[in-house]
Amino acid sequence: MKHPFRLNILAGFCAMALAGCVTVPMEPDRPPITNSGAVAGGGVSITPARPSAPRPGVEPIVIRDNKGGNVVRMIQQRNRLASSGRPVEIRGYCGSACTMLITMPNACLGPMATVGFHAPRIPNTTYIPPGVDDLMAQYYRNGILRRWNAEWKHSLKIQKISAAEYVRLDPQTKICNDRARRQ
Repeated sequence: MKHPFRLNILAGFCAMALAGCVTVPMEPDRPPITNSGAVAGGGVSITPARPSAPRPGVEPIVIRDNKGGNVVRMIQQRNRLASSGRPVEIRGYCGSACTMLITMPNACLGPMATVGFHAPRIPNTTYIPPGVDDLMAQYYRNGILRRWNAEWKHSLKIQKISAAEYVRLDPQTKICNDRARRQ
């Protein structure tokens, strides 16, 4: 084999692109945002969107019972949501790649939500592709980031926590106002 280094870079990129399950687009009528990053040492650089301040009187985008999916696609979805100018409510179950949405400046977490973490892996395997855990870690803060690095990114079994526990670990997280809306 003449270029094993190039093959390793390609394999690493493919593994990262495949990590996760199925991503269901939250706004199917919008074209996908392209990845503005480049392959460098097997990693991917994705340019974050500039967040827009939520506009008053605009209906929120509600993400409910999202099991996650492909990490790179979820980062693209996060960029779209963060720049939408609309509030984003994360309700019900939010697992795997969905957890990267919780720290958006325009997001809140439903008070009865459950959040689940596990090692990113190729669907239907136990293979944990290198670098994907680091991509996900960019979107965690405080105690959530510490637990991610110490425990959750190594676990093939989903580790679930309540919204209250999430906020205890990351006090910057906003809880959604539920006066007019029920979980």
